[in-house]
Amino acid sequence: MTSRWMNAAWPALLALMPLTVQAQEANTVRLLAATCNTCHGTDGRSVGGVPPSLAGRPKAELQQMLLDFKNGKRPATVMHQQARGYTDAQLEQIAGYFAAIKP
Repeated sequence: MTSRWMNAAWPALLALMPLTVQAQEANTVRLLAATCNTCHGTDGRSVGGVPPSLAGRPKAELQQMLLDFKNGKRPATVMHQQARGYTDAQLEQIAGYFAAIKP
């Protein structure tokens, strides 16, 4: 009886796996972006505009700024150190995360 149930359950479990992977990826990106909250505010909404809010800005713009900080093309006091701690792919994910948040 158990083996019949398991045979019937496998396709349903396999169908749910992509959702689990997506949820894990979303949590990973949220954790990466959480390091920005200290300066840029919760969900990238800074108080008073200094430093600037990140929420709702275009992904390409955010990504380029992060890469410029990482590569030393944009002057900074802290951001160049922060950006160097991430891969280019992680910076792209972080930029996408903040771009998707309504300002």
